[in-house]
Amino acid sequence: MTLDFAFIWQAFLLLLPAIPNTIYITVVSVGCGFIIGLIVALSRIFAIPVLSQIGTAYVTFIRGTPMLTHLLLIYVGLPMIVDSLADKYHWSFHSVSIPMIGFAYLSFSITAGAYLSEVIRSGILAVNKGQMEAAHSIGMTTFQALRRIVLPQAFAAALPNLSNSLIGMLHGSTLAFTVSVVEVNAKADIIATTNWKFFEAYLAAALIFWGLTILIERATALLEKRINAYNRGGVA
Repeated sequence: MTLDFAFIWQAFLLLLPAIPNTIYITVVSVGCGFIIGLIVALSRIFAIPVLSQIGTAYVTFIRGTPMLTHLLLIYVGLPMIVDSLADKYHWSFHSVSIPMIGFAYLSFSITAGAYLSEVIRSGILAVNKGQMEAAHSIGMTTFQALRRIVLPQAFAAALPNLSNSLIGMLHGSTLAFTVSVVEVNAKADIIATTNWKFFEAYLAAALIFWGLTILIERATALLEKRINAYNRGGVA
């Protein structure tokens, strides 16, 4: 087998317009997932009645089932729910109005939320409990103590795992092709069908994912360096 390097370069250039979709899916999913994960983590740490039990069941179910299954459940189930409610309440909005990428956003956000809740929970638990008690002793509320003292330290402790979650979601975004969303991997499939040079097209896609992963790793390293400088008192 002879590699067609010219086609690899051509495929690489043709794949570039698909990068925004991949980035949108990753950023939206991780951003929404972080909010979901924070709520779930706090409800479990503070043992909030009902919410903590729901959160535990949610995390157990999502982590115990494949990411692709979540996407298919949302893709098939959400239109049934939306159309049923639309018929019952005479809404003008129906499932056909939902963009395909919307299914990916919702599904991947739910998936990311479960995994990020464990990352956030471990980060919060890594902070000495005495700091919360000290904050209460000087008149801070629990919310103030979390915002000013606990969460910043928890973020620093959880940063490597947060970076891994972001990279994992970047790679997981390739599943969006299942619901007809054209991201980098799906675009590579389309490009390869023109001349059946699938290996070259997938290699070009792999190079793009590798490059995006390196960018995330570099950004994380710079952020860790910044945080460590603060922890050492090196930044005014």
